[in-house]
Amino acid sequence: MSDFDQIPGVSIGTHQGLEAIIVETPQARAAVSLFGGHVLSFVPTGAVDVFWVSPLVKAPPTPIRGGTPVCWPYFGKEGLTGDVPSHGYARTARWTVTGGGVLDGGDVEVHLAPEGLDHLDLRLRMTLRIGSSLEQTLSTTNPGTRPVRLTEALHNYFRVSDATAVHVDGLAGLTYLDKFDDMVAHEQDGDWRLPADPARSDRIYPGAGGRYLLVDPGLGRRIEIVTQGARSAVVWNPGEAVASGMADVGPHWRGFVCVEAANAGPDVVEVPGQTTHSMSQTITVSSLD
Repeated sequence: MSDFDQIPGVSIGTHQGLEAIIVETPQARAAVSLFGGHVLSFVPTGAVDVFWVSPLVKAPPTPIRGGTPVCWPYFGKEGLTGDVPSHGYARTARWTVTGGGVLDGGDVEVHLAPEGLDHLDLRLRMTLRIGSSLEQTLSTTNPGTRPVRLTEALHNYFRVSDATAVHVDGLAGLTYLDKFDDMVAHEQDGDWRLPADPARSDRIYPGAGGRYLLVDPGLGRRIEIVTQGARSAVVWNPGEAVASGMADVGPHWRGFVCVEAANAGPDVVEVPGQTTHSMSQTITVSSLD
């Protein structure tokens, strides 16, 4: 942090008891944990936090429940067997700030990279730009000569007034694979809404469009997620029954909906040798008024 902590508006602090880099700009405030390279909070000026972090969150080394976990170099345990960590190694790695600065207009850019993952065939960097929107980019480089396969996700936990009373625009008519139904393919009928019986969702939308709106009448806002290099979308909420068995969710399952930028399911990315693949998302909040 020796080079970065001199940038105006950047400091070390805490968010919900977790140590974090605090970034304050004229248009927003954000918190980023160096455990997992994990965005914990993004609050546009005058608005409610975009992200949900569980009030039951556990201290590291337990993965953080909420914010935006970085799932890399695989999503879930896709294509893997044996005792490997769910959603990859990046979300429990220690990350370091490798650079950053204040941009024209007052936005702050932060560059980060995980430590201790040199045993993998791929290398990861992340760039965050914090201003009126939150821009997040994962850049995966294959330093070798042979192609390497990759799945990944930015596993956003968006704060909502009630998961049963919001909807997601941008998915109508798409085919989704339902993890709660043995990955059987279904067609999305209209906007995504949490099913009524049972009230749960774990859906991968391959070949999705890259722009989604999470509309929340209770909070009077819409969250726009625009992605690049992300072929899939994932929408997840465990519902009451599954959440009751999750120590860091429990009765709080109604407080979030995950809408994720991803390359998952059949959307496997092959990164040729000596090349870099990028996946990004831009998150913007607007009022329903």
